[in-house]
Amino acid sequence: MRVYLDNAATTPLFPEVIDSISSVLRDHFGNPSSIHFYGRNAKSIVEDARKTIANHLNASLGEIFFTSGGTESNNTAIKCAVRDLGVKRIITTTVEHPSVLESMQNLAPFEIECVMLGVDLQGRPNLFELEAHLKQDEKKTLVSIMHANNEIGTMNDIRRIGEICSQNGALFHSDTVQTVAHFPLDLENLHVSFLSGSAHKFHGPKGIGFLYVNSDNSIKPFVDGGGQERTMRSGTENTAHIHGMATAFDICCQNMAGMRNHIIELRDYMKAALIKEVPGVKFNGDPDGESLYTVLSTSFPQNAKTDMLLMNLDIEGIAASGGSACSSGAIKGSHVLEAIDPRDERITIRFSFSEINTRDEIDYVIERIRKILT
Repeated sequence: MRVYLDNAATTPLFPEVIDSISSVLRDHFGNPSSIHFYGRNAKSIVEDARKTIANHLNASLGEIFFTSGGTESNNTAIKCAVRDLGVKRIITTTVEHPSVLESMQNLAPFEIECVMLGVDLQGRPNLFELEAHLKQDEKKTLVSIMHANNEIGTMNDIRRIGEICSQNGALFHSDTVQTVAHFPLDLENLHVSFLSGSAHKFHGPKGIGFLYVNSDNSIKPFVDGGGQERTMRSGTENTAHIHGMATAFDICCQNMAGMRNHIIELRDYMKAALIKEVPGVKFNGDPDGESLYTVLSTSFPQNAKTDMLLMNLDIEGIAASGGSACSSGAIKGSHVLEAIDPRDERITIRFSFSEINTRDEIDYVIERIRKILT
């Protein structure tokens, strides 16, 4: 039996998404920039996809720009805010995705003040500290704080963060790669300047995503060339994958409540089983509170058997992760777990779920863990 529990790294494509991509590749191969029938046809597919995503987010069509995924979207938001919007200070947290943290590091030539907010044991920053930094002077500031952490699942109150930023004249960027299409997001009622999404986190194809840019902010192109995406992101549009992303987005949004209930049931079932079967097991983040319901970050007591647990699970046909899977397969310590508790030497495995998983699969995983650890 093979069980895939690494959905925070990437999700399998819905069959409907595969069909939608195939149909575009087969029947709608035109360049969306061409003015003839084939080009107009392809352009219509791209714009229909933009409309689908904008409608589900309660955004305007002109605020959605297609990118290659979350990393490009995060880079665009941060670097263009500095280059085009007069940002002189960036405030973020120590547990952000590397595409945010490294973008900040590479802004050194611009003499940008970088403020790193520490987090508590659940992985959340202190919002009073954020507000204090914003009130200390009138320096133009971009706050970049993710909606939910990709490793431990802790969610931040982006509504409150947006209000704090708005009240203090700051821009707000949120990496919502793990939450978009899993939670309802109404951008008309959130004070968000930039928001990032990536299709392969919600059963769409890899290599395609989007960036929401609030219409109050005017930034210049991040990628120069032929002027696609209303000059904001040049390069011939990936029509098939854009269509596939919109198809997956629509399926998830239309079925969000049922999918969420199914996944929560599986996650809680596995959590209870692990508590019963593994003495001393712990869970990172805030799994019983405001948390990304697709993630269960599990820490096992360190010993000779748990040291090789992730590899032995793979041998048993079970796919999980030791943390983030966005480091080209590199095995290294988690900066997120280090920020939460640098003294904790437990062995952490991230199990992450989708609506495709079943209770029988969870039973198999628990049985294999019991076998490995005894």
